[in-house]
Amino acid sequence: MPSRKFAEGEVVRGRWPGSSLYYEVEVLSYDSRSQLYTVKYKDGTELELKESDVKPLKSFKQRKGGSTSSSPSRRRGSRSRSRSRSPGRAPKGPRRSASASHQPDVKEKETRREILQVKLTPLVLKPFGNSINVYNGEPEHMEKNDVSRKNKQERVILSPEDSYIATQYSLRPRREEVKVKEIESKEQKLVPKGPAPLETFQVTTPQRKDLEFGGVPGASLIMLGLPACLFLLLLQCRQNDPSLLSFPPPLPALGELWEARVCGIYLLWFFIQALFYLLPIGKVVEGTPLVDGRRLKYRLNGFFAFVLTSAIVGTCLFWGIELCYVYSHFLQFALAATVFSVVLSVYLYARSLKAPRDELSPASSGNVVYDFFIGRELNPRIGAFDLKYFCELRPGLIGWVVVNLVMLLAEMKVQGRGTPSLAMVLVNSFQLLYVVDALWNEEALLTTMDIIHDGFGFMLAFGDLVWVPFTYSLQAFYLVSHPHDLSWPLASVIIALKLCGYVIFRCANSQKNAFRKNPTDPKLAHLKTIHTSTGKSLLVSGWWGFVRHPNYLGDLIMALAWSLPCGFNHLLPYFYVIYFTALLVHREARDEHQCKRKYGLAWEKYCQRVPYRILPYVY
Repeated sequence: MPSRKFAEGEVVRGRWPGSSLYYEVEVLSYDSRSQLYTVKYKDGTELELKESDVKPLKSFKQRKGGSTSSSPSRRRGSRSRSRSRSPGRAPKGPRRSASASHQPDVKEKETRREILQVKLTPLVLKPFGNSINVYNGEPEHMEKNDVSRKNKQERVILSPEDSYIATQYSLRPRREEVKVKEIESKEQKLVPKGPAPLETFQVTTPQRKDLEFGGVPGASLIMLGLPACLFLLLLQCRQNDPSLLSFPPPLPALGELWEARVCGIYLLWFFIQALFYLLPIGKVVEGTPLVDGRRLKYRLNGFFAFVLTSAIVGTCLFWGIELCYVYSHFLQFALAATVFSVVLSVYLYARSLKAPRDELSPASSGNVVYDFFIGRELNPRIGAFDLKYFCELRPGLIGWVVVNLVMLLAEMKVQGRGTPSLAMVLVNSFQLLYVVDALWNEEALLTTMDIIHDGFGFMLAFGDLVWVPFTYSLQAFYLVSHPHDLSWPLASVIIALKLCGYVIFRCANSQKNAFRKNPTDPKLAHLKTIHTSTGKSLLVSGWWGFVRHPNYLGDLIMALAWSLPCGFNHLLPYFYVIYFTALLVHREARDEHQCKRKYGLAWEKYCQRVPYRILPYVY
């Protein structure tokens, strides 16, 4: 391993990523494994640079009669600025000095140099060209043209979050932003024809090299294992003795699981929800910026869709339609939803092959199997219909509530009850509150990892359309055949536990959303933050100073409260708690890895301030 060339505290010149300009920096540390130097610019910006991007001061010639550049955000242009006006500014009058009239070539060269410096800064990319951050810490990619060594094409990779930060922390001085159009209109006249020695930028989406979920083998195992796990759970739950001693349950014939009528009912349900999604009700908001600077628009009408669905279900009950048909054909509905999710995943992957590169997901890898699983296209849309956003909340989440109601009616029918059991009422009420909260705060979904990072593939399609409605309702499905008499004192303790988890969950998310929308809100003035080199801040007080992810903690407490009404006779009703704990641990590990690479030293400081691991919110 090569030895380091620069010591800590040494003042050197560091290349600003995305340009060919070097600025005075101080070496803070050196990572021997990644062979990266952590340097600090004079304006306080901290970045990690390769050794090839760091040069000793003596390798640069100092300008005569001009100060050296201190940082990209404080630069005031070339020395020509002291002797001639910017090409974008009109002269004050017709007076011209004799020296100026005798040196037109010198002025033209000076003006051209100024334009070249503007073009060489990381500000050429429009409309978010001032951002040089790389998603998840991936290194920038360089491509050389075949024409000449000078004619380089530099590719800057922007994440949706980094594009947003670019609008807030512009590296271009305001007056240069005003003059940029005039400068670009003149550069064609000033720059000679032929290969222009200017750096141009193309926006693209990076493809991951370090694959998650165990890479291709892990993705393959998940795609095969999740459907099998789902049906084993449902079959086990139907047995008189659902204990582990009777596992595995007897498997039915495949012909018994497939019914065309059930498939038709499921498709009808899906397209009714799609129709509700297209209704022109609810406000329209913009999502986070994409890599090209665009913001997609989303209509927030999930709660209205829930109200309309409730009206339809109530009408069916009034007309005497037998909703228990869903319970008696629950396995058939699960198979129909699984087949539909697979067909949808095939369609999503096929259409992603024609998608532009800048519309691909940052999580995509280029591998067919992995991309089919994780999703290749970030925001697949049919016109204004966003497939991923629709499936996240509508068919599965609202369907979960409908399935729970069906199980409540089935319990009364199977057990000959005049009223549902207290345990069934608690399970329905707890989970209804959770779904209504998600639909009421629908806008918060737009900043989640599912929307801004993961593509739409089998993982989300199966998870949203199959896993959520058919496994999250497992407690209600269990109580239909395995009743449990719950006393009021114990029910009161469970209700208190549920409310405790909900308060933590909702307060943490509300504080996060308020901080994201307006960090300068006087109501949030008491909160402490850690500033990062990306221009973002890590929240280290309030709920987010208690643990790194308090909303996960609230989620886990609520999950336990959902299972407790089922008693302790069998482990099956606690599957959701076990699964959800494993899910959150894995997600926390993903977030920890990405944040450590993205925020570097600031993340280490954050971890020291908040040592308990169940991630800050970054605005």
